[in-house]
Amino acid sequence: MGVLKGTTAIVTGSNRGIGLGIARAFAREGAQLVLAARDAALLDSVAVDLRELGCEVEIVPTDVTVEAAADELIERSIDRFGNLDVLVNNAGTGTRAPITDMDLGTWQTTIATNLTGPFLCARAALRVMRQAKRGRIINVASISSQRVRPESAAYSASKFGLWGLTQVIALEGREYGVSCSCLNPGNTLVDSDVSTARQDASGKYFGRVGWDGVEEPLMTVDELAAAAVTMAAMPDHVNMLEATVLPVGQPYIGRG
Repeated sequence: MGVLKGTTAIVTGSNRGIGLGIARAFAREGAQLVLAARDAALLDSVAVDLRELGCEVEIVPTDVTVEAAADELIERSIDRFGNLDVLVNNAGTGTRAPITDMDLGTWQTTIATNLTGPFLCARAALRVMRQAKRGRIINVASISSQRVRPESAAYSASKFGLWGLTQVIALEGREYGVSCSCLNPGNTLVDSDVSTARQDASGKYFGRVGWDGVEEPLMTVDELAAAAVTMAAMPDHVNMLEATVLPVGQPYIGRG
């Protein structure tokens, strides 16, 4: 316990799902948190729960696709805590549609949220971190940044782009002591899965149906968040550049 004690971390998209799981795991490890998402009321509710864990929390309602909002997020974090150790770019969106049926608005919204948003937040954070000569940026991508599925053009393109952005940030940040990592989750039990998921006798979750119509296993957000904690807790001179975390039984290698 306490491997992140004294650390200031921003988690975007932290009002539900994976972002909430990461924020909760960071709080348990002693981090002070800045929670960012568009839904202010839900952020307030999350903040109450995390404060019960003894965590200092600042909430900043943020649309990460807006340049001024991303800049303000970093500024508010510094104003409250005086430093920024970790930025977790988690806010994201995704829809499924064949390329021939995908409208331009869906494509643009997905790219804006999943790729432009992380760029804007990372740019603002990097400007602060390079002055401090330390810091860590963790981009939450997907196994779709490595292996794609049908009907995922916008989502997969955004996540491939995020993996590329991660590497550029890592290169440009290293002379300032700033690292950048990419966390690639597989099937994760989030809010939208709760009503349909089932749990077997061993405690494992199933329920998400793949593109081929076959039921697939799920891991919990807490299980995934353990990897984010490991990334964030690395010594300043060490970087876990990439981590892929997925249920053992999930189709991945050779999928398509």
